[in-house]
Amino acid sequence: HDGDEAIVAKGGRGGLGNTHFATSTFQAPKFAELGAPGGEKELTLELKLIADVGLVGLPNAGKSTLLSVITSARPKIADYAFTTLVPNLGVARFDKTEFVVADIPGLIEGASEGKGLGDDFLRHVERTRVLIHLVDATDLDVAKSYQIIRDELVAYAPQLAHRPTLVVLSKRAFIDDATAKAKRKALARAAKCKIAEVLELSAQEHQGLQELLA
Repeated sequence: HDGDEAIVAKGGRGGLGNTHFATSTFQAPKFAELGAPGGEKELTLELKLIADVGLVGLPNAGKSTLLSVITSARPKIADYAFTTLVPNLGVARFDKTEFVVADIPGLIEGASEGKGLGDDFLRHVERTRVLIHLVDATDLDVAKSYQIIRDELVAYAPQLAHRPTLVVLSKRAFIDDATAKAKRKALARAAKCKIAEVLELSAQEHQGLQELLA
């Protein structure tokens, strides 16, 4: 916690300078006493990323694109998986509110066991207050895509099962209305929520962003 102090390694016993040995008759001794060496430790310190909102989803689900349009962040964006190799942060603004959004690099099945990019980035998810779970509308089985990430989050940290989460169907512009409705229903069943609670957006076309931010 802020302000906490800890002794990691104790300092050695201090030495004694020549003035310590001075007397009234021997005022300038030409000798001193060396100190004893202190303790030594090699430490690895890790700062977990802290954000209000974490973007999670399979690789290429549209997380970086979303971050780039709702904040001034400029993450690397490309049409292939694992373009994001480090978490990216941006500040989003809505009405008079500001909040920090973190783009968590794409996770895959088995990430909690170290597969793909491993669990290096799952630990950052723990330090977010709200999750936005993006599911690519062009995925053949959106319910499975959702469940893969959901299972990995819970396997890594069971408490994430209770983290407030917005379920979002991304890349909405690439499918028609009938397909979108069917996929929202499938996502709602997987997430055990009402279909109206499954948001949809197309970040590149700036569609659905205001509803998400609100």
